[in-house]
Amino acid sequence: MSTRRVPDNVPTPAEDCQSLEEAFKGWGTDEKKIIRVLGCRNASQRRKIRDTYQQRNTKSLIDSLHSELSGDFRKAVILWTYDPPERDAKLANEALKSRKKGINQLQVIVEIACASSPHHLMAVRQAYCSLFDCSLEEEITANVSLPLRKILVGLVSSYRYDKEVEDLNVASLEAAKLHDAIKAKQLDQDNVMWILCTRNVCQLKATFECYRNNYGNPIDQDIKNCGKGILESILKVVIWCIDSPEKHFAEVIRGAIIGLGTDEDSLTRVIVTRAEIDMMKVRGEYFNTYKSSLDKAVVGDTSGDYRDFLMTLLGDKI
Repeated sequence: MSTRRVPDNVPTPAEDCQSLEEAFKGWGTDEKKIIRVLGCRNASQRRKIRDTYQQRNTKSLIDSLHSELSGDFRKAVILWTYDPPERDAKLANEALKSRKKGINQLQVIVEIACASSPHHLMAVRQAYCSLFDCSLEEEITANVSLPLRKILVGLVSSYRYDKEVEDLNVASLEAAKLHDAIKAKQLDQDNVMWILCTRNVCQLKATFECYRNNYGNPIDQDIKNCGKGILESILKVVIWCIDSPEKHFAEVIRGAIIGLGTDEDSLTRVIVTRAEIDMMKVRGEYFNTYKSSLDKAVVGDTSGDYRDFLMTLLGDKI
């Protein structure tokens, strides 16, 4: 469920481009006008605006935004303006090229692979090849060591059946296989990788439910009890992104705003990538888990045009 609001009477792409051109003219940039135009258009409308802008101008809309804006506001607006598959391909590349490849970086790959539709994942892989002249799988292989490489390549290579089909006998058998691997602390077993990387979401949810019923604990809790390494952390993200993505994204937002300083990159990523998918659910999960308002948390930890843009994506009006 989206939080992003589109006006009832949407201007034509040409009219929106004229508004953006006016926002870029003069001594100062009209950031509020940029937010009102781009922040209140869906992905299809933003694509038409980009195409029309390119026809009317000597440089792309992305280049103009890069020239006119700055800081976290610029990054958020540009990420939002990209087509979703191109945006996720760029986020994946940034994560894989980072010098540090901890949970904050590698969970981006899991989010794309496990909290997206199979069709979107295919589109991201195609965009990655087009943008970076190599496959996402090749990039993971070149930049991530075993055993994380094994799970991440398996996840991005999968094409899960997207219908609601489940077999409870299979769920019980595969819950047992997962339990055996977790009990033996062999989380990189082929059985674990195969089950998590190939089964459809409905089947996996049934397997996780069987695990909880048969063995007394949620599977993510037993994985956590195996240790505090990055493999355990990645597998927990896999479980959550498959079973309840809103739970994962609420936790990422909480981690981004709690403590000293704000992790603007994580905050931006979650709001920009989920605003048109399930941000209403993320907002509800945040409140249920942390007994506080996500919107108030964002307002309290951000400022200026960056805050206004994020709040526009969350459904606020400026």
